[in-house]
Amino acid sequence: MMLRYALRTVRARKAGFLGAFLALMCAAALITACGTLLDTGLRGTIRTERYAAAPVVVSADQQVHRTTVKHKHGKTKVKHKAKPLAERAWLPGQLRDRLVRVPGVARVVPELTFLAQPSTPAGTGGRPGYGHAWDSAALTPYRLTTGRAPTASGDLVIDADLAARARLRPGDRLTVQSTRAPRSYRITGVATPATPVRHQTSLFFTAAEARRLAAHPGQVTAFGVLPDKGADPERVRRAVAEALHGTTARVGTGDARGPVEFLDAATARTRLISMGGAMGGTSLLVAVLVVVGTFALTVQQRHRELALLRAVAATSGQIRGLLGREALIVGAAAGATGALLGVPLGGWLFSRFVALGAVPDTLEPAVGVFPPLVAFAATLLAAWAAARIAGHRIARIRPAEALAEARTERTRPALGRIAAGLLLLAGGVVLVVVLASLRTEPASTPVTFLAVVVLSTSVALLGPLLVRAAVLLLAGPLRLTGHGGRLATANLRGNAARMASVVTPLTLLVGMTCTVLFVQATLGDAARTQVREGVRADWVVAAQGPGVPGEAAERLRARHDTVTEVVRTTVRVGLDKYPAQGVTPAGLTRTWDPEVTVGSLGRLGPGTVAVSEVAADQQHLAPGSTLKVTLGDGTPATLTVAAVYAKGLGFGDLTFDHDLVARHVDNPLASSVLVDTSRTQGELTAALREFPGVRVLSPAAADALQADQEQTNAEVNYLAMGLVLAFTAIAVGNTLAMSVAERVREFALLRLAGATRRQVLRMLRTETLSVLFLATSLGSGIALAVLTAFSLGMTGRAAPTVTPLLYVGVVGFAGVLALVAGAVPGRMALRVRAVTVATAKE
Repeated sequence: MMLRYALRTVRARKAGFLGAFLALMCAAALITACGTLLDTGLRGTIRTERYAAAPVVVSADQQVHRTTVKHKHGKTKVKHKAKPLAERAWLPGQLRDRLVRVPGVARVVPELTFLAQPSTPAGTGGRPGYGHAWDSAALTPYRLTTGRAPTASGDLVIDADLAARARLRPGDRLTVQSTRAPRSYRITGVATPATPVRHQTSLFFTAAEARRLAAHPGQVTAFGVLPDKGADPERVRRAVAEALHGTTARVGTGDARGPVEFLDAATARTRLISMGGAMGGTSLLVAVLVVVGTFALTVQQRHRELALLRAVAATSGQIRGLLGREALIVGAAAGATGALLGVPLGGWLFSRFVALGAVPDTLEPAVGVFPPLVAFAATLLAAWAAARIAGHRIARIRPAEALAEARTERTRPALGRIAAGLLLLAGGVVLVVVLASLRTEPASTPVTFLAVVVLSTSVALLGPLLVRAAVLLLAGPLRLTGHGGRLATANLRGNAARMASVVTPLTLLVGMTCTVLFVQATLGDAARTQVREGVRADWVVAAQGPGVPGEAAERLRARHDTVTEVVRTTVRVGLDKYPAQGVTPAGLTRTWDPEVTVGSLGRLGPGTVAVSEVAADQQHLAPGSTLKVTLGDGTPATLTVAAVYAKGLGFGDLTFDHDLVARHVDNPLASSVLVDTSRTQGELTAALREFPGVRVLSPAAADALQADQEQTNAEVNYLAMGLVLAFTAIAVGNTLAMSVAERVREFALLRLAGATRRQVLRMLRTETLSVLFLATSLGSGIALAVLTAFSLGMTGRAAPTVTPLLYVGVVGFAGVLALVAGAVPGRMALRVRAVTVATAKE
């Protein structure tokens, strides 16, 4: 019976339920899109190209492991955890002797993969360039279509795609920037792969030259295992795994070969899991907050109808059941529609991440039914819960009270609502205080957005009280605007709950948008400030390509300049990840000052390390302490702390000797070279003319270049949260439109009492501006509190970076959205003749 009545109610009140449908549909689409990113991180395929002809690939373990044993109440609990390495881990070459003796193995091909970027006007078509030994061409396989194999150290074979794009042929010369100084090679042949190779450019050298450029003596990237003809690859895999038992080597077949080849794609999967989870969690919290507000407005609009049902003997359980069934009907329709729309939305979002470089195109998106199903279920649950929360009071009060309250809005909010709002406000304050003590970005970011949502939720619960408080402040100025202002004041005071439902999404929009825009700016500006203050060099040498070769630095040192090479990496202490760098110790204090607080950089060398104050606090370190780290390629190292410095945000948390880091990274070229010299920029440029792509910049120009790079990286975060903000903006318009559309009868009575259409619209505009002022103040206050706490924790200073023009743009966008969403339905409501509306039966 109640289901049939619910169906009839939804059918009869399509306009009333349209707002809830739109909110739920957008929520389902948003959750589906975030779920597809998470699903891609978990199940996304990385297909091999380079190892297409090698059914079995042996590679090094690309993770650092940690096992903890806990004894509690007589029980032993063992936990195994693993985290990915930042660089490629290498295998000892002598493992080949063990592999060739495995039954069923016909051939074992060692592989070397290293940086090799060709310098051509056509570039590489956006593909990374890798160098290999010609002996490993059989792993794809590549076959010569023109020319011959390389035999001398200056010989080179290029792939057919590069030859066609750059119009190269045997006999031409090609400059290659690899791990050493750029060198010109003579092209001896062009090779074509048997299977498509779309994501990389392959250059083949002699075995001796490849070993020199790889710079890992006695080590290989991987082994390609070619089974005997007719042998079962799976059986060979098991035999190889058994032969390698007790080593750190890993054996892969099928799609497990892809992550060995494309390490960045494997790392991107982890990033997508984190990003999809964070976006999905934030989306769900925002969706629940918005949907609850939308349903509350819907129930409020039907207060008289529900009161009549209570008066004709409908029980509390029947009212709750009716609202719940209506919500499930709307939620099912909205959830199904939104889930279907969310699938292409997730695909578009993934493609944008690829275009921005946050995710490599070697990772193929996963398409499954799980994200839409989860979104559908979450939408149903959110709709049902929102309806139960919104209808809680009307279902419990006595029929007579219900009819009385249907005539006028309740003057005082429920005590339970006030208590919950104050509790959430206290929780938000606690989150802000905690945020001020967090000093790492991975820990701060989720707390930052959670604090915004929690504080906005407290605004939603305390909204009626906040609206009434705002009316007390604005009553005087509003009276000065004439009759429209006085009517707006009366409406704001008498319909505080309705106005509060509009304040909530506007507050969330302003608060969340300001936080997203300025949190990265705060962090980036603080880091660049530390770099500007800490770089003492006269000039900074940078490169447009992979980096600055060590030979360029040596050329400058030969002229008696003080030169500091900086190479970047990421290391782990236990399982904790830290940004790190290697610097040249000689003359370091003349070019580089990270503000040492304890110890001395003069003791920095191959067996020592300097650490930031953050790392020192986390790991309980001081000068003389021993620090065990896992370098980027998985190599363990035990070092002595030489110094502790303050500017870790700009200079990284750990600083090593340059040569130590350069031996354990994929790209040993310097990201920058700091030069202290009396020579001019032109003289330095002339000295480095043999190194293409290398530029000499002033510290200010290098800082501007870094700012541009940070802006590009920030675009990824803007895109990640852009969908949440778009959903919030839609909710703002939706809620405002619903709030105005229900006031047809009110507008008609005002017109019959003598008000003109213009005066009614002016009243409506004044109400909207008042609500906008309140929401902007609350949203800005929330964002300022959260950003200040974030800045205090991350930079040590309560000085968030806020761009005035951007802030004005945010407020202006919110204002235009609110005014349009209020004016359009208001004008439509005023088109109906006032007499017709006033005499119509309710």
